[in-house]
Amino acid sequence: MRAVRTIGIIGGGQLARMMYEAAIGLDLSVRLLAEGPDVSAARVVRDVTVGDYTDRATVEAFAANCDVITFDHEHVPTALLAGLEASGVGVRPGTQALVHAQDKYLMRSRLGGELGLPCPTWRVCGSPDALRDFGAEIGWPIIAKASRGGYDGHGVWRLDGPGDAERPFRESGAASAGEPIVILGEEYIDFTRELSVIVARAPDGQALSYPVSETIQDDGVCIETTTPAPGLTAAQRSGIEDLGLRIADALDVVGLLAVELMERPDGRVVINELAMRPHNTGHWTIDGAVTSQFENHLRAVAGLPLGSTAARAPWCTMRNVLGGRSDDVVGDFAHVAAADPGLRVQFYGKSLRPGRKRGHVTVYGDDCGQVQARARAAAAYLMGADDD
Repeated sequence: MRAVRTIGIIGGGQLARMMYEAAIGLDLSVRLLAEGPDVSAARVVRDVTVGDYTDRATVEAFAANCDVITFDHEHVPTALLAGLEASGVGVRPGTQALVHAQDKYLMRSRLGGELGLPCPTWRVCGSPDALRDFGAEIGWPIIAKASRGGYDGHGVWRLDGPGDAERPFRESGAASAGEPIVILGEEYIDFTRELSVIVARAPDGQALSYPVSETIQDDGVCIETTTPAPGLTAAQRSGIEDLGLRIADALDVVGLLAVELMERPDGRVVINELAMRPHNTGHWTIDGAVTSQFENHLRAVAGLPLGSTAARAPWCTMRNVLGGRSDDVVGDFAHVAAADPGLRVQFYGKSLRPGRKRGHVTVYGDDCGQVQARARAAAAYLMGADDD
């Protein structure tokens, strides 16, 4: 593969926007295939193509002027990406890795079946009756998931009893970007908290793990991370980091791998989801780590040595800004920056809409409770909470 100088990013969300920022310092050129002219990354990237990422001709024409392709999301059809690779286009992560983040059935089969890694009890359920049988066998409630197309809580249903079994089939649709969807039934995990580990892996197999994060979700949407995850023993931390590294190696990931986990009351973890791109639970690394997840993703994609994943301070909390006080984010920032000059705020260039991720706040320091309180207070103000 020729030297990488131009990276094509498919998808124009905030992840692509933050990748572009990281590319500037590395002197890598970025081309963007965006869904529209005003999406988050298209507002800042200079070289933008607006087009449909599910259209083969559009993607092939875009890729022709890139040294390598990477992603802001997992929704590009697998068959389309396989065709790019067959024609000699560099795709990172490669299709054979990325498909495990695109398709939960394949992910569960590979991780829980072939590799024997900790996953919930699961089964493909081709009908509401099959879901009812699965729930009766393992006990209600259960979780139903669409194998493809889910994000931020979409495509995931908690089913409390047999009467809910129709919902996933009614609401999931028949296909995602041309790929068939199957419904999985999964064990409901009575977890104590959710965790995340992010791994960067280069083409030569060099791989590094970031510290494990505790994540707080609300209706399937991440609202906060604290790193390192409070209360983990050294053995738990190293075990979770090793799990992430093992998955990245087994799947031959090039770039970032995020592994979302659920911790059982006894301290054991089970794998919930995978993502193969920068991830919301890694936003803390922009200000809280020596090398951000975005820079390390680009380093890996470009075949450059990885940077240190060490944290800059004992504790770091990232809090998402969902919705907002007003469209005047600069004015809102002035208030929180004056109140707490040590915090960091990143905005995504998005218009105001209830529940929409418009940015995040990051605070790091020596005291976990103080760091969390400062991040929560700033995010609350930016989201429009009363500042009594």
